[in-house]
Amino acid sequence: MSPAVSKVFLSSGAARTLRRSLLSAVALAATMWGASGQAAEEPPALNPFGPAVQTREDAVPGYIELSNGQVVAGKIFMTRDKRVKVYDAELKRQREIPLNRIQEIECTVLKEWMEKEWRFRELAKDEKEYTGRSYPAREYSHTVTLSDGRKIEGPLAEVIYVEPDTGGDSRSAGGNRPYTEPLRFLLHKREKGDVGEDLKSLVYVRRIKLGEEALAEGKKMAAARPYVPSPKK
Repeated sequence: MSPAVSKVFLSSGAARTLRRSLLSAVALAATMWGASGQAAEEPPALNPFGPAVQTREDAVPGYIELSNGQVVAGKIFMTRDKRVKVYDAELKRQREIPLNRIQEIECTVLKEWMEKEWRFRELAKDEKEYTGRSYPAREYSHTVTLSDGRKIEGPLAEVIYVEPDTGGDSRSAGGNRPYTEPLRFLLHKREKGDVGEDLKSLVYVRRIKLGEEALAEGKKMAAARPYVPSPKK
C-alpha cells in the first residue's frame, strides 16, 4: 500500500471513530436532559408505608363534648360510606342519616345504677353469691338534630372519629399542620364500666355539634377544657 493511500485510510478510520464518539455524546446528553425534564414534571413518589397525609373528604368540622366537660374540636367522620343509624321512636323504624346532614347529636341518660357483681359458688352450678364488688351501668337515648332543624329521638350505637384541630393548614400536601392520629369515640345504647369504678368514672359522649360555627365554638371550649385520653384507652 502506498504512503498516500495509507494516509487516506488512517484519516477515514479516525473520522469514523470521531463520528461515533460525537453520536454517543449527543445520545447521552439527550438521555440526561429527558430524565431531568421528566423528574421536574412528575410529582415526587409517595411512600406507601408512610402516614396518611390527606384529610378525609367526607369529614365534617365540629366538636365532641364529654360528660366530664372535656372537649375535642376538629374534623369528625365515621367509617367510609357509613351513616348514623337511629331508631325513630315516633315513626317506629330505623333511620339512616349522613353525618353532613346532622347539626347536633345530644345524649340523654335514661337510667344509671351500680350493678352488683355475682359469681357462681364453687360447688353449686346454679347458685350465685355476691362478690362485694360492683360496676357502673347506664342506658342512653340520643336526640339527632338535622340541618333543617328536625329532631329524631331514639337509641343509637355508633363509632365516631375526630381528627383533632392542631392549628395551621390542612394535612394535605403542602399544608403545615402536623399529622394527628384520629381519636375514636363510642355512642352507646347501654354501657357498663369496669368492676371497682363509679358512675362518674364512666365517661360518655354528651354532645356532638357539627359545622364551621361549631368548630369555632369547640376550639374555644377545648382551650379551656382540653381532652385528655383515659389511660385504659
